[in-house]
Amino acid sequence: MKRALQLARRGMGTVSPNPLVGAVIVRAGRIIAEGYHRKFGADHAELDALKRAPGSVRGAAIYVTLEPCCHWGKTPPCVDTLIEQGIKRVVIGTLDPNPLVDGKGARALKDHGIDVTVGVLEHAARMLNEVYFHYIQTGLPFITIKYAQSLDGRIATLQGNSRWISSERARKFTHRLRAQHDAIMVGRGTVLADDPLLTVRLVKGKNPLRICLDSNLRIPLSAQVLRDEGKTLIVTTDEHGNDKIEKIRKLGKEVLVVQKGADGQVALRSLMKALAQRGIASILVEGGANVITSLLKEGLVNRIVVITAPLILGKGIEAIGDLGIIDLERAIRPSSYKVSRIGADVIFDLKL
Repeated sequence: MKRALQLARRGMGTVSPNPLVGAVIVRAGRIIAEGYHRKFGADHAELDALKRAPGSVRGAAIYVTLEPCCHWGKTPPCVDTLIEQGIKRVVIGTLDPNPLVDGKGARALKDHGIDVTVGVLEHAARMLNEVYFHYIQTGLPFITIKYAQSLDGRIATLQGNSRWISSERARKFTHRLRAQHDAIMVGRGTVLADDPLLTVRLVKGKNPLRICLDSNLRIPLSAQVLRDEGKTLIVTTDEHGNDKIEKIRKLGKEVLVVQKGADGQVALRSLMKALAQRGIASILVEGGANVITSLLKEGLVNRIVVITAPLILGKGIEAIGDLGIIDLERAIRPSSYKVSRIGADVIFDLKL
C-alpha cells in the first residue's frame, strides 16, 4: 500500500477533479505490475496496472489506495474489470466518498467472492486525497492561501513593493504549488499593483485557470492575464459593464457576473459553489489582503502556506486585515501544521 500511495502522487496536478489513485498487483508476495491514474479521462489506476501485468493476473491480489469505482464515467467500472480478470483479493486504502461509489464497489467485489480488506494505511490514503474528499463532501473547492512575508509580517513595503520578499527557491516552491491546483485566484488590487502572469514557469507543470475578482470591472485591458494565451476568468458583480465585458471576451477571456455579498463585493460562498460545479476542486489564493481576509471571515479556507523571509520592513502592507477577533479564545488555530525551511526562508504550512 505504501508503494501504491507513492505511485498515486505522480498524478498530482493532472487528474483533478478525479482523485489520486495508485495500484499494485501482487502474486506470491511479489509485485508483478503497478499503475496509477495518470490524467483526467485516462485509465484508472487499476486498469493501468492490469495492462502492465505480464500475462494473466488470475488469482493475484491488487492493492489500491481508493475504493474501485462501480459506475460508468469516462472509463468503464473498475470493479467489473477486476472481476473479469480473476483478481482473488483486493486491499483498499479507503472507501470513496463519491455517492456513486461509497462502499458499493467493495460490496460488489465481495458479492463475487473476492476477498476484500478496507482501511490499510487509511489515514495516509485519506490525506493523499484531502482535496477530493473536501470537494465531494462539501461541494466546494479546497482553498489554499499562500503568501510571502517579512519577519515582521509584511507582504510589501508601504509603497507596495514586494519583489522579492522570498528567495528564488521559495518562488520555485510557489510555482510547484500553482501546478498542483486547478485555479489560482487574486483580487483586482494584486493585478493593478503587480501585473502578474500567475503561470507555472520555474518548474514543470500545467498552468492553472487564473481567476481575478473584480467587483467593479476595473481591470486594465493591458493586464498580462488578459493578453497572453492562458485561461483567465474575470469575476465581477457589474451587470452594467457590458462594453468592458465584451472587450475582455474579445481577448479570449471569460467573464462571470455573480451576485454581490453584504459588503457589495463578490459573494464568495456562492462563487465557490459555482466554481465547484465547473469541476474546479482546488484553488490557490495569492492575494491580496482583502481577498484573503474575506475568505477567512467566510470560513472558506482549508490551508494556509506562509513563507517567512529573514528580513524586517517596519511599516508596510499586511496579508490579513481585521477579522473581528478581540480575544485569543476566538483566534483561528490550525488543526495541524508543518514547519520547514527552504534556504533562509521558513515555511509554515497550516491546515484549518
